[in-house]
Amino acid sequence: MPMAQWLEAYGNPTVLATGGALIGGLFGFFAQRSRFCLRAAVIEFWHRRFGDKLSVWLLAFSSAVIAVQLMVLMGWLDTHNARQIAATGSLSGALIGGLMFGVGMVMTRGCASRLLVLSANGNLRALLSGLIFAVTAQSALSGVLSPVRLAISAWWTVPGGAARDLLAITGLGHGAGLAMGGVWLIAALYFSWRSPQRSFWMWVGGIGTGLMVAAAWGFSQWVARESFDPVQIQGLTFSGPSAEWLMRVVQWPWPPIGFEFGLMPGVFLGSLMGALLGKDWKLEGFTDGYSMRRYIGGAILMGFGSMLAGGCAVGAGVTGGAIFALTAWVSLMGMWAGAGLTDRWLDGGPTAIVKPSQAMPVSGLTAP
Repeated sequence: MPMAQWLEAYGNPTVLATGGALIGGLFGFFAQRSRFCLRAAVIEFWHRRFGDKLSVWLLAFSSAVIAVQLMVLMGWLDTHNARQIAATGSLSGALIGGLMFGVGMVMTRGCASRLLVLSANGNLRALLSGLIFAVTAQSALSGVLSPVRLAISAWWTVPGGAARDLLAITGLGHGAGLAMGGVWLIAALYFSWRSPQRSFWMWVGGIGTGLMVAAAWGFSQWVARESFDPVQIQGLTFSGPSAEWLMRVVQWPWPPIGFEFGLMPGVFLGSLMGALLGKDWKLEGFTDGYSMRRYIGGAILMGFGSMLAGGCAVGAGVTGGAIFALTAWVSLMGMWAGAGLTDRWLDGGPTAIVKPSQAMPVSGLTAP
């Protein structure tokens, strides 16, 4: 059935939510099987150990860039209408928010999407951190932390349009964007081939994760093109949807449903399926009180930082990076810098990468 008929029969919200659930389910499955994680990739990078974690992230990022730039060149996607480019942005928010998110990401041992994936695998640390992340994100969006976010964002703003488009600023064009994606893909394949931990799911899962980022852009553009009502094109992100789902729990009537409505449960179920397939599901808790304080503090920093930066590690780092949004790249660099410095300060630098897990299984409930 053509998209126009689906929209006429079921309406924009239902179609968007269904697409979000399907794309989110595949993202969750691929991310779980490949162990996609920006925090782990950053640690390998700063320790100059270019192994499987960095390879997976590069595979996902390069695949997203290549697919998005191909869609633009073929006329299937117009990135000029994306929020990350069209709206007024904040360079101060992107930098400071990215740094805060990177710090929090190391403290919680995972970014926002990774927390959701791990929650579906029975990780109670990730579940608690994800809930605190959502509460803080909502507070930064429209709660008590909102004035602080707005004040920091106002320090250095950039107008929407060409001023937020790196390809337009540099005059390189989308062909160059596609070429850069190809270079990063070659680097990813090189590092993954050299990694002793390389596997089928490293390649398929990493590439599949990136393609789902591109699929979100393409699907929302498809709906926007066929709909009689205005539809904002969007990619994958987890800060705004986390806050939105929190409000669905605590208020009535619900916020209007859309792509995000299906995305979060889709990712959870997809990750759960991946964990069951790989026999990775197990219930895990905290080691001690210090660990809990560390995770709570990290989740707060990530929640506020993501709203300040305009997205999480996926939303700003991969989704925004794939369309070469200026603020997204500033946020991404801030995340890499903040995470690298925090790992060296908090976890002792290079030795941290080979330290055993600090997770403590819940007695009697952990799989052997």
